[in-house]
Amino acid sequence: MSIEVMIQDGESYLMNNYKRLPISFVKGEGMKLLDTEGKEYIDFLGGIAVNSLGHSPHVVVEALKDQIGKLMHVSNYFWIDSQVELGKILAHNSFGDKVFLCNSGAEANEAAIKLARKYAYKKYGSHRNEVIAMTGSFHGRTLATLSITDSKKYQEGYGPLPEGFKMASFNDIDALKNIVGDNTCAIILEPIQGEGGVTAAKAEYLKEVKKLCLEKDILLIFDEIQCGIARTGKLFAYEHYNVEPDIMSLAKALAAGFPIGAVVATDKVAVAWQPGDHGSTFGGNPLACTAAVATMKEVVEKKLWMRAEMVGSYFGQQLQLLVNQYPFVKELKGKGLMLGLELEMEGASIVAKAFEKGFIINCTAGKVLRFVPPLIVTEEDIDGLMVVLKEIFNEMEVVE
Repeated sequence: MSIEVMIQDGESYLMNNYKRLPISFVKGEGMKLLDTEGKEYIDFLGGIAVNSLGHSPHVVVEALKDQIGKLMHVSNYFWIDSQVELGKILAHNSFGDKVFLCNSGAEANEAAIKLARKYAYKKYGSHRNEVIAMTGSFHGRTLATLSITDSKKYQEGYGPLPEGFKMASFNDIDALKNIVGDNTCAIILEPIQGEGGVTAAKAEYLKEVKKLCLEKDILLIFDEIQCGIARTGKLFAYEHYNVEPDIMSLAKALAAGFPIGAVVATDKVAVAWQPGDHGSTFGGNPLACTAAVATMKEVVEKKLWMRAEMVGSYFGQQLQLLVNQYPFVKELKGKGLMLGLELEMEGASIVAKAFEKGFIINCTAGKVLRFVPPLIVTEEDIDGLMVVLKEIFNEMEVVE
């Protein structure tokens, strides 16, 4: 199907809720994507931090080929071996003891909220149900996760949103303390905000949040859907801070491109759920878990977080040169291979120009160029992107 016919049919039959570029990719390998016209692109977006092992990673492809010929789906009325194996890998390599599996990041955050409320309900009663999130947050697009996503744009037209949610200023412990009350059951935050502009939590702030949670018996939920799975130079971002949550949500890179989400929790919290309290028809099915097991084994055995730290350090050094050279580039943000360049102006035109030159990047929070490439990105790939960014920035200086 030609791209013209695809667009025509797509506009006829698909809902108009995505602003798509007039491009369709037909093949991907490693850092590269190939479109219908045969043009090659270097991908520094990675499906929005999803394609952690690159496109069509051999270990995941082969695992799925083997599994799909055996068993695609059974319900959670039965034990699924790859589901158990994935739970074991996540528990053994994190703070957690128990795992719940679902299909996406939004579902993982929904489950995390439900688990926290159930825990508080059993211990304190129905009044203790309030969840506090942070400004700059993005936790998903379901009704509940919209309530803890700090964006009027995403919320508009979907009211009334569910009750029981509040918002505190990120990295401001006094603001948080001022709204914590007897009804607060959980605090949810991203250690490094993705959609909010690649903004990292301050170390002292997270320590104070944890201290507050311990004092008040409030559950701490870390949303590591974008910053988890080796992305930041640690297997999980919370390891940078030596602060462990009670609950953690995961998705995106967990299966290197196959849809899956997970909630990891301590035994203390997980015991709040008993059979029938929560569920998911497709959650933890054999295909998704097979892909996730193959991905996590590759990440853990090769310690890809160390590679993210090393290559991310080089990437950061190169991006810092842009901060030093161009007055409209304000700040380098992020950790590892989750990096952002904050600009003085909107960044959409820069993203478009980079795309024309064969590099896929992204702009988040309006003015932050975001780079979340596959963990296999090389210094040579980075050098190629830097050439393109400098060309674009030089053209912008001339215009000014």
